[in-house]
Amino acid sequence: MSKQNGRSLMAWLYLHPLWAFWLLGLSFLLFGIGTVNLALLLQLNLKLWLDAGWQAAMDGALRQLGELLLSGYAAMLAYVVFKCCEKVLVAKLTGHD
Repeated sequence: MSKQNGRSLMAWLYLHPLWAFWLLGLSFLLFGIGTVNLALLLQLNLKLWLDAGWQAAMDGALRQLGELLLSGYAAMLAYVVFKCCEKVLVAKLTGHD
């Protein structure tokens, strides 16, 4: 995303605080869902790799590791959206827009 696109998204959020509120809630839920068991599953996946070696990769652990990493990045994106919406709403509520 270019710098201009990020600014236009923030400008849109400032113009539509109700949408920012709903997006804040949605991104909060997505972040929570994306991180609930992420650390535990990553730990178990790595333990399987250490115990079984490359046989674990043949049994699907490599694919699972990739899915876990994608899930982590998706959760991080949801967190960034949450923080952008939070910034907009705090500015609106405190009159610092």
